[in-house]
Amino acid sequence: MAGSDTTVQAVAPPDTVKILIAGGFGVGKTTMVGSVSEIAPLRTEESLTIASLGVDDLDGIEQKRATTVALDFGRITISRELVLYLFGTPGQQRFWFMWNDLAIGALGAVVLIDVRRPQSSFAAIDFFERREIPFVVGVNGFHGEHPYPAEEIRESLALPEHVRVLLCDARERDSCRDVLIALIDQLIAQARQSN
Repeated sequence: MAGSDTTVQAVAPPDTVKILIAGGFGVGKTTMVGSVSEIAPLRTEESLTIASLGVDDLDGIEQKRATTVALDFGRITISRELVLYLFGTPGQQRFWFMWNDLAIGALGAVVLIDVRRPQSSFAAIDFFERREIPFVVGVNGFHGEHPYPAEEIRESLALPEHVRVLLCDARERDSCRDVLIALIDQLIAQARQSN
């Protein structure tokens, strides 16, 4: 047709980034992925059974009834240019062997901690430090409570200054989104320093 403009402008697909949501058993990883994901999250939860007695440490989380046995998966669009794929790791020590595979291709991680049981997240911090995978720490406030300021938590975990420590609530979408944006900001800053 003469005079009609049939040109279609190509729109570049968004960049996709793989992020791990990690931490100890019962810190809120499944909750975080579920609260922030814009799609129905994939969950691999199973009920805790008698077989886990003496294997899984339920001190402080006696009400826990289910656990992730492989991974959680969700997605959040940060902007038209950036989509995050979230992979929640299993927290029990007997499933840690899967972390190596889940970490392949991940640009960064959120390590969730529960200040009632901080020792449950030491292994996650060590995992990312040893592999030089950038991470931020999200301090999940159970029951909406944050009894310690972020700087006190940083000192007690002996984290370097470049690792952000953020107070959050894994049940609240905006709170989880802010933690993810802080991680992306940290990744961008580190990439600029490398150039």
